[in-house]
Amino acid sequence: MRDFVLLYVNGVEHQVSGDDAFLSLSDYLRYSLNKCGTKVVCAEGDCGACTVFLGRLNAPKSGIEYIPVNACIQYMYQLDCTHIVTVEGLKVDGDLNRIQQSMVDCHGAQCGYCTPGFIVAMCSLFEQCDKGEKSCNVTRQEVSDALTGNLCRCTGYEAIIKAAMSVDEKEYKRLDNLYPSQTLISAFKKHHDEPVSVKGEESEFFKPTDVKSAVEYKSNHPGVVIVSGGTDVCVNLNKGRIEPKNIMVLTHVSGLDELKTSGNTVEVGARVSLRKLEEFFQETLPEFHHILWVFGSPQIRYAGTLAGNIANGSPIADSLPFLFVSGAEVEVAGLKGDRRIKVNQLYSGYRKMVLTDDEIIVKIHIPLPAKSTKLKLYKVSKREHLDISSFTAAISLERDGDKISNAQVAYGGVAAVVLKLSKTEEFLNGKPFSLDTFRGAGEVAMKEIMPISDVRGSKDYRLQLAANIMEKFYFETADEKELVCP
Repeated sequence: MRDFVLLYVNGVEHQVSGDDAFLSLSDYLRYSLNKCGTKVVCAEGDCGACTVFLGRLNAPKSGIEYIPVNACIQYMYQLDCTHIVTVEGLKVDGDLNRIQQSMVDCHGAQCGYCTPGFIVAMCSLFEQCDKGEKSCNVTRQEVSDALTGNLCRCTGYEAIIKAAMSVDEKEYKRLDNLYPSQTLISAFKKHHDEPVSVKGEESEFFKPTDVKSAVEYKSNHPGVVIVSGGTDVCVNLNKGRIEPKNIMVLTHVSGLDELKTSGNTVEVGARVSLRKLEEFFQETLPEFHHILWVFGSPQIRYAGTLAGNIANGSPIADSLPFLFVSGAEVEVAGLKGDRRIKVNQLYSGYRKMVLTDDEIIVKIHIPLPAKSTKLKLYKVSKREHLDISSFTAAISLERDGDKISNAQVAYGGVAAVVLKLSKTEEFLNGKPFSLDTFRGAGEVAMKEIMPISDVRGSKDYRLQLAANIMEKFYFETADEKELVCP
């Protein structure tokens, strides 16, 4: 059992133990290593000023895969066998790299506080070239998408976009060339499958490498906080909302990173990132792909997981309405073995699941809808990306001629848990596919939900959304000849 976290920062090895292992990455970089280019503003993963590269062995363990993440919500105990590259580490032979120089030339920085995060986010575009993820001709839309997680734009967005688009991909020196991967790969392969346990003054963490060890640790440590992507847990840590004595990190548990199709069902391992899931569903199921795309910034989607979104249990979790109407099942492992639970039977109350004290989520099974199914997913928020939802919805149905059959409806943000609207479904089934039917369904839905007023929307606003979303579904799915305009 190893008692330290092994990582590299800008090519230099570090072994982190004791209380340092419980620091956020941003604090470790700034206060332990004096790497002050990584700025902290929000400490919530919202602003992107602290963006750095995180490199891990890729799935076949044949190279290092670099992704942009928010350093403020990555904790040191998540980073065993990783290579962190900060804005200082992007220099080429002591000089600014091509993207850094372009920001200077295009006047893309004003106060400069947010600039390091922009630099790393833009570099991530060019790191993807020749990997099958995008063309090497960076477009304006690709730049905009890559920078959705970098919110401070006092310079003016146009200058920053111009800086990215002025760079020729051939002039950019990639991280694999700056940091030859042979040493990193050798070190990570040697230590990757070692369990790690580190104790600080007030807390301890355990990094298991197999499901059996994870289940046993959870059983023996009531109240343990489980961390994988950490995009929600680490925000709560930063804000002092939780102070766990025991932490279990699932980043290296074998078998949880599988993403595959089995028959008509997609199987998603608990460690599969939202970003990989988004790419997987781009052609297979565009509706869910879009929900994943607006889930958060690239920095959030590269780190966060579907299992984490489920385990968080929020009534406004973006993925849950679709999982409810699709009939998805959550596979959990415990001391007595594995079992499956329907997602719509998983929650017993606000952020409470029916799992036993020893069980952890290991996989999600998502049945794909039939080609004839009309499916729409909705997220209502104050901004498109990187925002917590005010209201979410999933509506799915089949048509038998002009009649509706197999209606499935789920709303989020309208009660303590996501609700499957059985009365609304019953109202829809057998009715004509018409505007009047969906208006009637909206009235039924308003009576079936229990919204409250909060900072993201009033009770009356959510009640009106419950009705309006039904009409929206009708107008988006009706054939042109069926459309009835009010």
